[in-house]
Amino acid sequence: MTGGSGTGGWPLLSRTVHDRAHLARLLPDPCGGRPVRVLTVDAARTAPVHEDPSGPRLVWDERPSLPVGAVFLGEADGVPYAAVRGERALTVNGRRVDRWAGLRDLGANLDDLDGGLLAQAVGILEWHERHRFSPLTGAPTTVERAGWTQRDPTTGVEFFPRVDPAVIMLVHDGADRVVLGRQVVWPPGRFSILAGFVEPGESAEAAVAREVEEEVGLRVTDVRYVASQPWPFPQSLMLGFVARVDGDQEIRIDPTEIEEARWFTREELRTPDGQLAVPPSISIARHILDRWVNDELD
Repeated sequence: MTGGSGTGGWPLLSRTVHDRAHLARLLPDPCGGRPVRVLTVDAARTAPVHEDPSGPRLVWDERPSLPVGAVFLGEADGVPYAAVRGERALTVNGRRVDRWAGLRDLGANLDDLDGGLLAQAVGILEWHERHRFSPLTGAPTTVERAGWTQRDPTTGVEFFPRVDPAVIMLVHDGADRVVLGRQVVWPPGRFSILAGFVEPGESAEAAVAREVEEEVGLRVTDVRYVASQPWPFPQSLMLGFVARVDGDQEIRIDPTEIEEARWFTREELRTPDGQLAVPPSISIARHILDRWVNDELD
């Protein structure tokens, strides 16, 4: 196993180099009269891509102003950026589109600017798709602040974008072994570290301990934070941890949670036998695994 880390040692989807320019969202024209680059994201969460010799690049539509329905993403080097939900096309404002692809396909290969903007675009557009009506009255909401709030027109209550916190944790024995599990829907041989959603009224650390015990029957201690990564499929925030098994190391899986789980050594992960498929580099699971294999986590 190699790679898996983004710029500065961060998970790949945690990269961001643009300014979100949150104060500009309050202005009538957040772009300040400047032309804006607009990214179209379709219902399948894919965006237009041009295959440049140096790597894939997103195809941005140059607009004179922020289009109706677009969400302002921020700016970089004085250029405003925005995103809008739309349909696939062969060209974007006369520019050729080689393919449409999503974060899972592109995230590891996009540069920091395109990677950060695409993750933001997918996440905020997914929020809009799922929150078009007020949870208080059922009335269609109105979109304000350049796409960053919705308002119930009946009560005037504002709603802000939400993310669902999830924990993802590398469970080790304090020495040279780590627990990996697999879900039945994954490709054959695919194993990864454990994960689960945080419940209401629960801390992230408590969620780590609960999920590990639920999924593989192990108790853990020494739960420590590693890194986080947005995972907008549709709107999760992955909080990465390491934890050490406390006591009995016999795995007892919950078949409703996972299909299989077992212990792996560092050597097995450094030199997989071809039957083992680890998570792709785009995932925070791979980032944490790589760091543990390289003795950067204990």
